[in-house]
Amino acid sequence: MMNVDTEKCIGCGKCVADCFPKDIEMDHGKAKINNVTCFKCGHCIAVCPKDAISTDEYNMEDVIDYDDETFSLDADHLLNFIKFRRTIRQFKNKTVEDEKIAKIIEAGRFTQTGSNLQDVSYIVVRDGLDTLKSLTFESLNKLGQDILANLTPETMPFKRYANMWIKMYEDYRANPSANDKLFFNAPAVIIVTANSQINGALASSNMELMTNALGLGTFFSGFFVRAANGNKKIMDFLGVQENKQIVTCMIIGYPNVKYLRTVPRKASDISWK
Repeated sequence: MMNVDTEKCIGCGKCVADCFPKDIEMDHGKAKINNVTCFKCGHCIAVCPKDAISTDEYNMEDVIDYDDETFSLDADHLLNFIKFRRTIRQFKNKTVEDEKIAKIIEAGRFTQTGSNLQDVSYIVVRDGLDTLKSLTFESLNKLGQDILANLTPETMPFKRYANMWIKMYEDYRANPSANDKLFFNAPAVIIVTANSQINGALASSNMELMTNALGLGTFFSGFFVRAANGNKKIMDFLGVQENKQIVTCMIIGYPNVKYLRTVPRKASDISWK
């Protein structure tokens, strides 16, 4: 429930103007939140000049007053930071600290979600990585075998992936430490699940930025997501919540490679109307 401290409220109406679901009105010169159409987005908390609005549903200790010195970010620096990021597949044999994993997840937690659904969940795998690897390689091998056994014009483009997955599985079975072409011996995995793929993807994008800011590296394993979808053993092992789907799988660790510059990309495909 959203609450207004009427002693602090000065009746400026800023919360009313910024309330998208129109759940706030002025009542005798004070803001009144009806808590009917409100979906707890928190805009009223953020915009109030007198800090007069709170909620008893979330932890108000999360709220931080804006400070230009610690909140502002140079646009060119941010763009260069984005351009310089690289997908990492070489990792040091070094544990990722709990504090850094928590900060990566915090970046996801504060990412916007549609209708403030906040439906994104996070599964951190470290101790169970060997089990997860075995299940995933087995799933990819089966997917590959099924594709090759039932080739059609529609599935023909996936033939090369089928052969790749089978070879990855065989190599891993022969020497797991030397042939981990799925998680690349990284020390940690964060699996992002959500009701909405868009919400999970947005959170993952911010999490990647935080990962790089912390001096870590990551890559998104599409092969894992493909292997996990519809695989009961993997879903049960991870404990994926009912009605949620795996959106991304972030392989995380300290990079064992140093890049010296950005790389080129295709020109932007832009239509101006």
